[in-house]
Amino acid sequence: MKKLSFKQITALTLSFALTAGIFTGCGKKATDKDEEGRTIVTVGNWPSKEGAELDNANANKKRFEKDNPDVVIEGDAYTFERKTFYAKAAGGQLPIVYETAYTEVPEIINSGYSADLTDVLNKRGYKGMFNEKILELVSKDGKILAFPKNAYIFGLGCNMDIMKKAGLINEDGTPKQPKDWYEMAEFAVRIKEKTGKPGFVIPTSANCGGWMYMPIAWSFGVDFMEQNKDGKWQATFDTKEAVEALQFIKDLKWKYDVLPANSLIDPTEYYKTIGTNGAGMYIIPGDYSGNVSQYGMDVNALGAMAMPAGPKRHVTLLGGAVQCVSNNATADQIDASVRWLETMYNYKATDAFKEAINRRYETKIANKHHIGIKAMSPWSSNSEGLAYEHSVIDKMANADLAHVKLYNDFVANCPADIQPEEPACCQELYAILDGCIQEVLTNKNADCAKLIKNAAKDFQKNYLDNLTY
Repeated sequence: MKKLSFKQITALTLSFALTAGIFTGCGKKATDKDEEGRTIVTVGNWPSKEGAELDNANANKKRFEKDNPDVVIEGDAYTFERKTFYAKAAGGQLPIVYETAYTEVPEIINSGYSADLTDVLNKRGYKGMFNEKILELVSKDGKILAFPKNAYIFGLGCNMDIMKKAGLINEDGTPKQPKDWYEMAEFAVRIKEKTGKPGFVIPTSANCGGWMYMPIAWSFGVDFMEQNKDGKWQATFDTKEAVEALQFIKDLKWKYDVLPANSLIDPTEYYKTIGTNGAGMYIIPGDYSGNVSQYGMDVNALGAMAMPAGPKRHVTLLGGAVQCVSNNATADQIDASVRWLETMYNYKATDAFKEAINRRYETKIANKHHIGIKAMSPWSSNSEGLAYEHSVIDKMANADLAHVKLYNDFVANCPADIQPEEPACCQELYAILDGCIQEVLTNKNADCAKLIKNAAKDFQKNYLDNLTY
């Protein structure tokens, strides 16, 4: 049997989805209003299990519908999954409001599956209120095509108890900040010598290795891709800088000997290692306490600092989540969707917003999460909502704020370049880089130059060459 190409499989999948949409009445047209004439907005990522998150979602729904009697909110458990998203989108099967990551936004926008929110946002006073760096990621041709939910920039996390034993705490209670990646490696060696614990841990699988390798590579001067004049993308990381960055990862294992014995670390294992006091330092995507609290980690053991610089640049990675409104939404649904979103994510410090923020942090406290990190925000520094959230963090802080001061200062006054994730096939690139990292950590004789050359070739042939936008 003749094998189908990637493009042929994609075309067949979309064709099937479109056909399915035809036979089911082309999606939501018959269900955009209920029997009372209220606008129906289905909201994805709705909690499905009993507990605080579901209670919080239902409370938001009840309050919103009371304040907006022309709208009814229907929860939908759908969560974004790339391998099924485009078929569901083509078939009109997405919820009206759905969440995705910044990495997916360029392709979703170019495929036309996210509605234009510009007019509604401007009408409701959002013009000039978004963080400009983040606004760029959700816009095209002057139109805002997604609603930023949150954002993060990478920093360097640390275990304060381990840092203290290694003599890496300043007199003011802040952890000692490594100025660059090589000094970080020296600190990691000291941790290993003084405590016997791995000085550093980095994930290596499930796309997370490539994700956290990315800003390290950027700091070594790597450019991963560029778009040609004809619109096609070209892999550009078969370079000595990329080899040097991978060699640094290899040296953490074979030269410095500061990594855990396990070289196959997925996100669960990564946060388990951190949460069980299994490593001294690690890269963090902003507030990481929710990922480690389940392992019983003391909130006072959580530390956070700025990202170290590299030989060529001081840079950190920007990412996070956005809320999109389906391209099938009617004008009424777009308007209602923005109203719904702003009850939780708003530049204004309305009573409803304050109530939602208070509940959010009360839930964090109940779940024994750390309160104190002030992560990157989608909002400008003049936002009333951001100022209120920061006041709640200060009021409800449950750990020594000196432990996270260096990270909070890094976010507020960032001296580093803030760079969004790569614009094309980013998750696929992460997966390819995972393989490179695993090889250098399991094979002392691994050839970094050969690995990078093959990775760039693979990425170009199997992904960039197949892009249709």
